[in-house]
Amino acid sequence: MLIAFNKPYGVLCQFTDRSPPPRRTLAEFGLPPDVYPAGRLDFDSEGLLLLTDDGALAHRLTDPKHKQAKTYWAQVEGDPDAAALDALRNGVVLNDGPTLPAQAKRIDAPTLWPRDPPVRFRKTVPDAWIELSIREGRNRQVRRMTATVGLPTLRLVRVAIANYRMEALMPGEWRIVNS
Repeated sequence: MLIAFNKPYGVLCQFTDRSPPPRRTLAEFGLPPDVYPAGRLDFDSEGLLLLTDDGALAHRLTDPKHKQAKTYWAQVEGDPDAAALDALRNGVVLNDGPTLPAQAKRIDAPTLWPRDPPVRFRKTVPDAWIELSIREGRNRQVRRMTATVGLPTLRLVRVAIANYRMEALMPGEWRIVNS
């Protein structure tokens, strides 16, 4: 079984949390028993999370040697110019080494659900949206990549993993997909 889930902002990609005070987890969304996340999505990121009861499928989706593309929409602080986008496309050097080249382009602001809490708006600082596809999965990689090129991420939404897309799922909703 493979499930596409739209992970809301502020939810852990696990079913329990032992930290005081406990944070929101996947347990509150009525997911079928015995499914587990195939990969992770940061607490402060939103969007597509795949869950499965098939260990081999989870491995194919997450093992770096398979290099499955993960596509994100990132609202960034600043105005992405050609140099910043080219740097992302060529790969940037992070503190844990260089990244693989990414697909990167500026996009119009997507139609998304409101985030709770909302992204801080500042009249004097422009923001923009970029679409970024990466084939790695380092800790907070997209946020670190955009910061490296001078575009700190304000909001991050994963919209696709390999050929699986979030489509019309609202935060907290899920559906079974064909694997």
